[in-house]
Amino acid sequence: MRAHVHLRLPDGSLAALGPGDMVGRTWTAALRLDDPGVSEAHALVSLRGESLQLLALRGRFLVDGQPAGQAALVAGQRIRLSQETELVVEAVTLPREVLALEGDGLPRQVLAGVCSLRTVPHPRLLPGHDPGAEAVLWSTGEGWRLRIGATPPRELAAGDAFTVSGRPFRAVAVALAAAAQEQTRVHGGVDAPVRVEARFDTVHLHREGAPVAVLSGHAARVVSELVALGGPAPWSVVAGEIWPGEDDRDELRRKWDVVLVRLRHRLRDAGVRPDLVRSSRSGQVELVLLPGDAVEDRT
Repeated sequence: MRAHVHLRLPDGSLAALGPGDMVGRTWTAALRLDDPGVSEAHALVSLRGESLQLLALRGRFLVDGQPAGQAALVAGQRIRLSQETELVVEAVTLPREVLALEGDGLPRQVLAGVCSLRTVPHPRLLPGHDPGAEAVLWSTGEGWRLRIGATPPRELAAGDAFTVSGRPFRAVAVALAAAAQEQTRVHGGVDAPVRVEARFDTVHLHREGAPVAVLSGHAARVVSELVALGGPAPWSVVAGEIWPGEDDRDELRRKWDVVLVRLRHRLRDAGVRPDLVRSSRSGQVELVLLPGDAVEDRT
């Protein structure tokens, strides 16, 4: 119950990547490649509708010899990231349903690869293996496994319930198409619909009966990058696109935090809800669209 792509690496080994997994040289990449011709954050796997796509980040790639910034992944494709590194798409798995987790204080979130569950100070699902987490969940390819504390791992399937630190959680099945939408859209709210027109260095926010609000500079870049990605992404990926020459991760985080605060202030001053851009405690950032909202990608 996990959408994923199997890629054959130059050394003949296989790597399985799912939505949100990054390819690059950085230590945070799900597929880390030791190749100077590959960018730190080269590309990202994204679930769009019912297809898995590879999106170019700081790098570009060739698909079957043709330049591409985005490609729907299908078996047999040859994806060249650099002169030294070519990946071959061996198989793409798109199940009808994927597994998600929800519980006390934890909104429904689709599981991806390896996830860690922490409950203090509040429940949150973190990407990757966190040794200090109370529980860890991971995909076996055919199913899911759960380990709580030091107890032996067990199978996890839709409908299963469990308790971590006194809090109840439950695994649920989510339709594949709905899983892609859930990552970028929340329901409810009474705010007037907004049309986001992303133009890379500027973003125009249109609302009926109100003047057009214009974002510029780094604030506009944040929104434009999220529009181009089409779904949630690690903050470091978006920040790396805005400040590609910044190698100090602490300084990159400082710049990111500052621009996010300024962006929300600009949205609030313009009469637009400040949670249009949301950053989660798991490190993911996304564009949150309410019913009636629309996006135009002119980047």
